[in-house]
Amino acid sequence: MFDWNDLKYFLAVARHGSTIAAGKALHASQSTVQRRLSELEKRIGRKLMTRTAAGYRLTDLGQELRPYAERIEASIEDFERHVADAGRDRSGVIRVTCPEPIVQRMTPLIERFHARHPKLRVEFVMSDRYLDLSKGEADVAFRSGDTDDELVGRKIADSIWAVYASRGYIERHGKPERLEDLSRYPLVSFDESLSKHRVVTWLKAVAPDAKIAARNNSVLGLMYAVKSGIGIGPLPTAIADAEPDLVRVLGPIPELARSWRLLTHPDLRRVPRIVAFFDFIVSEREALKSILTG
Repeated sequence: MFDWNDLKYFLAVARHGSTIAAGKALHASQSTVQRRLSELEKRIGRKLMTRTAAGYRLTDLGQELRPYAERIEASIEDFERHVADAGRDRSGVIRVTCPEPIVQRMTPLIERFHARHPKLRVEFVMSDRYLDLSKGEADVAFRSGDTDDELVGRKIADSIWAVYASRGYIERHGKPERLEDLSRYPLVSFDESLSKHRVVTWLKAVAPDAKIAARNNSVLGLMYAVKSGIGIGPLPTAIADAEPDLVRVLGPIPELARSWRLLTHPDLRRVPRIVAFFDFIVSEREALKSILTG
């Protein structure tokens, strides 16, 4: 009846409200989006979108068909994930995503896993951004903070944060004695790519008028900025307490505390290589506490 690929153009316009934005999301030209949308409407024989001054709006039929198109999209993603996973099973690779500072601290643990499972291999995908496991960007995630309800896993440790300054900074400028003092100090925070992170929200709440001396897109970047003496900022105790040049000046901060969880997509949870990794990590929970909590 029609080309299934046309549905992704329909969904992109429905989600973004314009063919330009849809094209950017799909890495296609605006003319391609318009052509594929028109072709879909021609095949169906009815309009799915109407163009207004504010952008594209779904017709009544478009609204009715959107959830069916989304189900097809989800099924295709599931199919692609299973195909990709079948290939990885043959190679025995487990792609693990976690923040960069954790990788070095986990090296001895991963070496023990490789010794126990010589046919399996862990490949780290380092990012402070939450990768989409449902789209196959990684197989397993070590994640603290808010999690996707679709993922499954278990708690393995606590994530504890406090406010730190470098020893040199304290010698030059002193240190805050209470949370209310933070507004008087230059702060280090995340940039717009992590604008929803709890650190950003918390700093805006407790020090709305403070000057932001530096912004970064990773926890490791935050730590280096604080170590440089440009300002003070929240950091995970697991990595900051191990730095001789850093001093904990406030905290731990209860509002920033979360649970570390080991997560995967439900479709992968019973795959043998993922089961082996989960079982190993659970057996090493005590070692993980010192790595993830400090």
